[in-house]
Amino acid sequence: RGSDELLSGSVLNSPNSNMSSMVVTANGNDNKKFKGDDKMDGAPSRVLHIRKLPGEVTETEVIALGLPFGKVTNILMLKGKNQAFLELATEEAAITMVNYYSAVTPHLRNQPIYIQYSNHKELKTDNTLNQRAQAVLQAVTAVQATNAPISGTTVSESAVTPAQSPVLRIIIDNMYYPVTLDVLHQIFSKFGAVLKIITFTKNNQFQALLQFGDPVNAQQAKQALDGQNIYNACCTLRIDFSKLVNLNVKYNNDKSRDYTRPDLPSGDGQPTLDPAIAAAFAKETSLLAVPGALSPLAIPNAAAAAAAAAAGRVGMPGVAAGGNTVLLVSNLNEEMVTPQSLFTLFGVYGDVQRVKILYNKKDSALIQMADGNQSQLAMSHLNGQKMYGKIIRVTLSKHHTVQLPREGLDDQGLTKDFGNSPLHRFKKPGSKNFQNIFPPSATLHLSNIPPSVAEEDLRTLFANTGGTVKAFKFFQRDHKMALLQMSTVEEAIQALIDLHNYNLGESHHLRVSFSKSTI
Repeated sequence: RGSDELLSGSVLNSPNSNMSSMVVTANGNDNKKFKGDDKMDGAPSRVLHIRKLPGEVTETEVIALGLPFGKVTNILMLKGKNQAFLELATEEAAITMVNYYSAVTPHLRNQPIYIQYSNHKELKTDNTLNQRAQAVLQAVTAVQATNAPISGTTVSESAVTPAQSPVLRIIIDNMYYPVTLDVLHQIFSKFGAVLKIITFTKNNQFQALLQFGDPVNAQQAKQALDGQNIYNACCTLRIDFSKLVNLNVKYNNDKSRDYTRPDLPSGDGQPTLDPAIAAAFAKETSLLAVPGALSPLAIPNAAAAAAAAAAGRVGMPGVAAGGNTVLLVSNLNEEMVTPQSLFTLFGVYGDVQRVKILYNKKDSALIQMADGNQSQLAMSHLNGQKMYGKIIRVTLSKHHTVQLPREGLDDQGLTKDFGNSPLHRFKKPGSKNFQNIFPPSATLHLSNIPPSVAEEDLRTLFANTGGTVKAFKFFQRDHKMALLQMSTVEEAIQALIDLHNYNLGESHHLRVSFSKSTI
């Protein structure tokens, strides 16, 4: 194929081309180099090769894939081949991006796409075109780095009827990834000053109340974000006006925050927000407008996804960085807790590598997860839950690994290495388990039940964990699976700890997880 055809449709012929000034194309000589990489898993490179792109996809959408992981420094679209090259500022950012998307298949316009390292170590593209792309890329990164409203997201004033309340009630459906208070702040700040946020779990769903300085901003945010997904194909925002017109926030911590009052205590042993960060949050950021360049990123979905992913995985200043894999769990029942029970419970939200119950403080433990996303997930779902009769506190630890005891030292079995455990739920990239992560609930999902085991056997087994079985139902199509409801969430947590991986005979080990359904 001629080199012109290879890049057909992606050359900027004139300054007023409508390609959103985002494209960088190779000049005639470079085309031959960029025929696409065939190597599947090459050595890491900060240049990524993206394949199977939908025909009509824009440069902005491709750039948005990389934004959560760091600065994007260059892009080259091969429109005729439905491929692109994306260059990130650092190799680390590229590695994080490839690792993340190998576990969670990226989609553009509802079509799966494929990302791998390129053989190229950097993109060399035509400089005259590249200057424009660089300017736009800088603008995009600048917007990502501030909490500024993105020009173009605001709804025209005439379209806004006066809203009843500046307070929005937000429910998040399909919450397969943790959505933190900071993620919400970052998304909703695009529409104006966010004054206060309170988050809570009600009817097994993560909910939030969020107060803007002005009801008009609340109206704009509701119009733009209601029904949008924060991450690809999950974490859907459902937004209504609250009946409240003012929120009363008592504490600044990971559950609630008043950005106008950085001096509030953290309350209840929660980590206090650094005053400097609190003050920075309280200040309104100035509007960053890049005329024309950013209009495509103003699709709330792309902006929200970039913001949310950045907050959740890359870490904003003062927000627990996505990289921290070690959790500190406190207020444990020291008579009852074991490394194994913590491994089983926290293993619902990630692959636990090591557990250490502290020798001098046996009501506290350090738990090392496989990655920062899993530690965020476990923290957001398990903080404040009851385990062995006590409300546990889960925060990020300042440690980066859990040390094993020295050879030959007896630490009374308080430290355990689960690195090679066959019970990890998330080892296989793209495993179904990634889609079935739910908050602790009274209803449990059971699977891997052998044909000889009847409802009565399972009811008896679960009643023996000290709780009451309220309801039971086999799946109609598949008797290997069932739903079983205990009378409280605490009883269900206990039953999961006791019976996940329980041997039911016929070499069937029972699998137990939390369900989003009720019977």
